[in-house]
Amino acid sequence: MDAPDRSAAALVADLDRATKVRLLSGAGRFTLEGLPQHDLPGVAVADGPHGLRHQPEGGDHLGVGGSVPSTCFPTAATLGSSWDIALVEEVGVALGAEAADLGVAVVLGPGLNIKRHPAGGRCFEYLSEDPLLGGRLAGAMVRGIQSQGVGACLKHFAVNNQESHRLVVDAVVDERTLRELYLTGFEIAVRESAPWTVMCSYNLVNGTYASEHHELLQAILRDEWGFDGLVMTDWGAANDRIAGVRAGLDLEMPGSHGAYDADLLAALDAGVLDEAAVDRCAARVVELLRRARRDRPPCDRDAHHALGRRAAAAGSVLLANDGVLPLAPDLDRIAVVGAFAEHPRFQGAGSSQVTPTRVDRLLDLVRARVEVGTEVTFAAGYDPETGATTAPLVQDALAAADGADAVVVHVGLPAPLESEGFDRTTLDLPAGMVTLIEALAAREAPVVVVLSNGGVVHLPWADRVAAVLEGWLGGQAGAGALVDVLFGDAEPGGRLAESIPVHVAQLPADRSFPGQPRQVVHREGLLVGYRFHDTCGVPARFPFGHGLSYTSFAWTDVALDGEGTDVRVTVRVTNTGDRAGSDVVQVYVRDREAALPRPDKELKGFAKVHLEAGASEVVTVVLDRRSFAVWDVPTHAWLVETGTFDVVVARSSADPVAELVHHVDSADEVTPVPAPAGPVMTDVEVERVLGRPIPAVPPIRPFTRTSTLEEIETTPVGRVISAQVVRVGLREATEEFPDPDAATLEMIRCAVREGPARGLVLMGGGRVSFAALDAALAALNGDWSETGRRVRAAVAQRGR
Repeated sequence: MDAPDRSAAALVADLDRATKVRLLSGAGRFTLEGLPQHDLPGVAVADGPHGLRHQPEGGDHLGVGGSVPSTCFPTAATLGSSWDIALVEEVGVALGAEAADLGVAVVLGPGLNIKRHPAGGRCFEYLSEDPLLGGRLAGAMVRGIQSQGVGACLKHFAVNNQESHRLVVDAVVDERTLRELYLTGFEIAVRESAPWTVMCSYNLVNGTYASEHHELLQAILRDEWGFDGLVMTDWGAANDRIAGVRAGLDLEMPGSHGAYDADLLAALDAGVLDEAAVDRCAARVVELLRRARRDRPPCDRDAHHALGRRAAAAGSVLLANDGVLPLAPDLDRIAVVGAFAEHPRFQGAGSSQVTPTRVDRLLDLVRARVEVGTEVTFAAGYDPETGATTAPLVQDALAAADGADAVVVHVGLPAPLESEGFDRTTLDLPAGMVTLIEALAAREAPVVVVLSNGGVVHLPWADRVAAVLEGWLGGQAGAGALVDVLFGDAEPGGRLAESIPVHVAQLPADRSFPGQPRQVVHREGLLVGYRFHDTCGVPARFPFGHGLSYTSFAWTDVALDGEGTDVRVTVRVTNTGDRAGSDVVQVYVRDREAALPRPDKELKGFAKVHLEAGASEVVTVVLDRRSFAVWDVPTHAWLVETGTFDVVVARSSADPVAELVHHVDSADEVTPVPAPAGPVMTDVEVERVLGRPIPAVPPIRPFTRTSTLEEIETTPVGRVISAQVVRVGLREATEEFPDPDAATLEMIRCAVREGPARGLVLMGGGRVSFAALDAALAALNGDWSETGRRVRAAVAQRGR
């Protein structure tokens, strides 16, 4: 039995090597190995960025099939737009309570990777294009989850900003951009919330897999930031397990039936792997087992549905409004157009997909909300699976809208167009939806466009409609929140956490997104989102931080107090309208003259304030040393230049209210760096900031464990093998996923073809061994003597 006062390290010291190694890999798809002899049974983890996906062992490896009902809260895209730390923490508390109810020890979320490009397939799971906003909201989510005695897991560490070839692509990014943009959010969340776990990403970062990246996992995460929890892989991300243990990767997930155990034990026996490294990893697993909550208190899912509805309204962004909103419930006639009103799009596809406890539908709730005597007409307008329309569907919509006082058009991105596993190829809405909007906008009735989408979309028609309400993917109660906002029962509380460009082709990141299958070079550096728009003078269609309200606010008495880098910004915010509402005070910092290129300004603080009509409150935003600092590459340190800064108090990145001049004296000496000629760095400029040549893209041959099926398809035999593997993968998906949709099938197809060959072993349920895989690869390489040796090894291994 485990003595409670014994440390995890002391307990591990008494274990034999095989048991230690066994602890370093999951027991199943979503379970950890336990130590029953020490009264430490294994525990369960579950995906949970916006709701728990927990099911008995035996479900598919993504956990979508057979998961038990759980509250589907608004996605991170929605919560990020709330800018509301207290609200996000409240959602975290609810997630933690449901996890405890279901016996889940760790919630696999939140995700806070930077939205480098708006077409990223997983943008709906991430909070923002800005690391400060994303980091502070992620920290709030972690605190909420962990307040219930359940662990949270920050993911995906790090530079996981695309889905295309995510298991093999090398993200090439300079050190300063890495520190200031892609790591800062994780740093904030780690320091502010002390998460129990962190999940490393699939990809390589500057030539090294994140799962074996000593600088990221040990030097930065643990030594610099003070993280003392467990690091696990994303599912199937383990590459070289020995290198991973050396780097501080504690846990391989999911369980791979001991695929790496023999390698680890042999490395220990040969002395090429320090047993102390294994002990450290095993001790962190044991510590997690000991921290896990074992009771299962019930929770109130009705209350959680109501919380989800409130949170979805708080994250909805009113992009445009000519006064038509809020709608009066006693209008003579309201037309609702759009199949999403009957078939709601409320969550993303992939590993975050939740089996909801119930789902609101906009059409039902509009009919329930209007006064007796108000007629509500409806027309589907398009196919909910594709967004396509036909002439008869458009005519039906026009007939429904004829004579209406207002037309609510519910459109967005059908599920097959955005999902984990693949990136979008366009920011356009389906052409059928655009045709529908344009046809309705040409009539007399005011048109209110309501959007349900996980990533931003082009809005070329926005000036031709009366109002645009961005609802994102609002969870199971999202439709109820939209109705609340449409009729003014709730305010549109959101502000954009990501810029909406006029067109994606304007973005410098678009030049290298998603890059080559094996490499993506971040040629835009820091110029992501509003940092690009504001620095290069290319206005966004709707800027970062933008959002309208149903009331009005006056900002007065703007002041800055303090000296050096320790200052406080105060603003008196007064609700000058006739209804309650909220506003977000955003504080940016601009360095007027810097030794190295800096964005025009960067968000360094914010505060959301809720006020009743006529009420007033002084809002305080605190700035510190990091608010003025840059990452100096030669000294590997955050340094502050002496000079004059503008502290910009703004309603959005493009809407300043006041610019306060502030001088800072500093003894730091920042190393000068020349600015690139434009927003997209040339090879020479990239190599200058990297301090080395751009790495060569690895050749396709010879085939290795990291070769993809796409690459193996370059041989005749490989094409046959790939086709068979894809068929098996899709067949098993059909068997294991209840009624898989098009997005799920495309995700599986991409995962199989774009993933490394080692995935056949790690995710194959024990059916394929590394020895067998190595033999097949040797044969594909035409090395027949090696093939024979590998075949003999595979036969011998199977016989043991």
